[in-house]
Amino acid sequence: MADHQADELEQALRRAVRGDVSFDTASRALMTMDASNYRRVPDGVVAPRDADDVAAVLAVCRERGVPVVARGAGTSIAGQATGLGVVLDFTRHMRGIVSLDPERRTAVVQPGAILDDLRTAAGAHGLTFGPDPSTHSRCTLGGMIGNNSCGSHSVAWGTTADNVHELDVLTYGGERVRAAQGLHDLPARLRDGIRSLAGHHLALLRTGFPELPRRISGYALDELLPEKNADLARALTGSEGTLGVVTEATVRLVEAPGARALAVLGYPDESAAAEAAHTLLPYGPLTVEGMAADLVAGASGLPKGGAWLFVEVGGATREEALSRAQEVARAAAEATTGHTVVADPAGQRALWRVREDASGTATRMPDGSEAWPGWEDCAVPPPRLGAYLRDFRALMAQHGLRGTPYGHFGDGCIHVRIDFDLLTEPGIRIFRAFSSDLADLVVAHGGSLSGEHGDGLARAELLPRVYGDEMVGLFSRFKDLWDPEGGLNPGVLARPQRLDQNLRFDPLPRRPVDVEFGYPHDKGDFSAAVRRCVGVAKCRNESVPGSGVMCPSYRVTGEEKHSTRGRARLLHEMLAGEVVQDGWRSEEVRDALDLCLSCKGCRSDCPVGVDMATYKAEFLHHHYEGRVRPAAHYSMGWLPVWLRAASLLRAAPAANALAGVPALAALAKRMGGIAPERDIPELAREPFTRWWREHARTVPRAGNDARTVVLWPDTFTNHLSPSVGRSAVAVLEAAGLRVVVPPGPVCCGLTWVSTGQLDRARAVMRRTLDVMAPALDAGLPVVGLEPSCTAALRTDLPELLGADPRAARLAESVSTFAQALEEYAPDWRPPTVDRPVVGQTHCHQHAVLGDAAERRLRERAGLTGTLSGGCCGLAGNFGFEDGHYDVSVACAEEQLLPSVRAADPGTEILADGYSCRTQLDQLAGRKSRHLAEVLAERLR
Repeated sequence: MADHQADELEQALRRAVRGDVSFDTASRALMTMDASNYRRVPDGVVAPRDADDVAAVLAVCRERGVPVVARGAGTSIAGQATGLGVVLDFTRHMRGIVSLDPERRTAVVQPGAILDDLRTAAGAHGLTFGPDPSTHSRCTLGGMIGNNSCGSHSVAWGTTADNVHELDVLTYGGERVRAAQGLHDLPARLRDGIRSLAGHHLALLRTGFPELPRRISGYALDELLPEKNADLARALTGSEGTLGVVTEATVRLVEAPGARALAVLGYPDESAAAEAAHTLLPYGPLTVEGMAADLVAGASGLPKGGAWLFVEVGGATREEALSRAQEVARAAAEATTGHTVVADPAGQRALWRVREDASGTATRMPDGSEAWPGWEDCAVPPPRLGAYLRDFRALMAQHGLRGTPYGHFGDGCIHVRIDFDLLTEPGIRIFRAFSSDLADLVVAHGGSLSGEHGDGLARAELLPRVYGDEMVGLFSRFKDLWDPEGGLNPGVLARPQRLDQNLRFDPLPRRPVDVEFGYPHDKGDFSAAVRRCVGVAKCRNESVPGSGVMCPSYRVTGEEKHSTRGRARLLHEMLAGEVVQDGWRSEEVRDALDLCLSCKGCRSDCPVGVDMATYKAEFLHHHYEGRVRPAAHYSMGWLPVWLRAASLLRAAPAANALAGVPALAALAKRMGGIAPERDIPELAREPFTRWWREHARTVPRAGNDARTVVLWPDTFTNHLSPSVGRSAVAVLEAAGLRVVVPPGPVCCGLTWVSTGQLDRARAVMRRTLDVMAPALDAGLPVVGLEPSCTAALRTDLPELLGADPRAARLAESVSTFAQALEEYAPDWRPPTVDRPVVGQTHCHQHAVLGDAAERRLRERAGLTGTLSGGCCGLAGNFGFEDGHYDVSVACAEEQLLPSVRAADPGTEILADGYSCRTQLDQLAGRKSRHLAEVLAERLR
């Protein structure tokens, strides 16, 4: 669309709708992709407020011949949620649960309502919505209706179509339709057309569809048969937004079992598991899921085997559910290699997370190479699954491809990511040839090209192989009946585009981009690192994250550009250069990354291991290269330099006094780019390293046979909280360890990394390696106290200095305080504290270092309770930077501050991170301590 046409369209939409109209570069870039291999660029995005807004958008677009695509959470895997023309984003405003009737077991929802929100509301009445895709925490009901989503419990509760009662729909032509059973409420044109289409092809509609529980492909024209009372709601479910736009839906709810139990059954191999799955259906399971060892290698809690079935059963009580799960295990015993029955809800959740994250973990092969959707969810009759899987694996081998099938074995539906080469012409030819051959294989087994996610751009071209030309011709007639102008989601289902068109990789650079970090898991290729985001959108989870972290800024703002996926999309478009055209200078990418806290939560919580903190540092380095940076980059990015200077000059008392003068503090914050709401932290009068030099001279040392550890004097411990360092020395020495401190200044470089000053970070890190060389040569372990600095040594340092072997040696030698005690003083008993705790697990600890040793140490010391997940919101320099205060506070209010306020008197408030302690001090007025301080106090 020409610029003047886009401008005119935007202005017309702004006049017509009350919702948000966005034609800016960032908004368009965010909507180019879903969770598929495909990419289509829209002209603009509208977030309607109600059905009248939707009607107004359709009217404006109809007058100008502009396509419209309805979009939910954008987790579709076949490309149908990519946009041309105007994208309707229902996730912002039209996301309510209008009503819920527990007596009738129905709910009325808007298309942007999140599935888990409906399940929570229904759960208060002992009900649930049956279909539950693995994306249940962020997928929308409108998207589920569009794709006829299923999820793992379809063996019990069916597909979305089985659970839809009525739909309120707007056609591209502006007609308002109430779709239910029967055609009497339809406009005459539609009623007569549907009766004619169905009435003249009764035999074809009765015999032309494969019989299996997961037949999702094509239009469900068989639902129009008179013996089904022309169930129009079911016929429209799964039409992928090509026939009408759903503005409201009445859905059915089912009774949720009072308790559930999980039988995990081991089998020698995948074929054995697949062949056994349908034999378990007579036992009335809620789900029968399958996966093989090549997907879940190393997962804990699984019984012996090369493949597994997860069989969940329900019961009125835990005992009844457990008994039924044990019955399933006994019935399957002859064919299994072992089994585990889990009735504990936490244990079940841990095992289900393995399955739910598979859509992300399967995107990387064991050797790190990329794997892609496209043939994500074919389905066959369940008794045919074992034979189909053998033929499927043989077909992959024939084409030189690899993949890891898993999924809904009880329904004959598998998911798989395959290592297609979608970057080169020969690879794309193989992709096309394999797709054609696989379609024939699916048909030979009596299956469906799609068993869950729909056809979209990925499979619709091959529908004639399944249904034949006559049935596909009826699909086109049905499309034309509803959308004669072809304005809704063109190129999808009816008259589809080629499956190798619109691939999202087409515009990406074919040569590696010149970057600073090593990206070792992506072979040094920044484009490959960005491609890690496949769009499953776990980062869009708006619920309280529990023990997770990702993605704090999205949960605060609710804006796609502040999710990990949104930022990855913008980086993708920056590399593509079509929508975002300014490269590293892009202000759109900079603005999206501005609210990234660099918490590193995505590094561990994202199923595909996107590391947005590293991408942000990389971008900031290039964005400001040769240019003046924001003031905060100089004040806080260079913080180690300023603090060391203050220490050398013995200026801490004077600096603290000046910071206590409001006018001077305000001036300093304004000049330093620091949020005016923040207090300037107090500098320590005696840095830890100065105290250490005196301590090392006056305190008797441990014997020569004691294990020596190097205590890392990070900037925050050294200059801002030296009591942590002193306490750590006391505890480590009490545990029988000999403590040494580096002989010269050392720094992990974190503050320069987080502000994207990577040249300076490298210089600091190299000097640090020079100082640490003797300790590294001696093989001494290094103990970190500040989680962010310890994590930087573990990851950022070797990824920036990959060519220096000392960097890897230092990274490997680093452990946390609790890890060091556990490994090097395993027989030491900590002092008994016997006190409940609240507080914060540092986000870098969660994402990079792990906190299992810390939890065990707390337990041994009698510190009971759990620490908050999520992020404290201060996150190093982030919460101090001007403009970030409100987001920083909102992050803290999600979990940390409420838990501290609710704590009983006498509860110990723990926070190993300096940022977390500062946030608690400044927002809650509560003193928190490092675990080392709590233990050292009891030693005394």
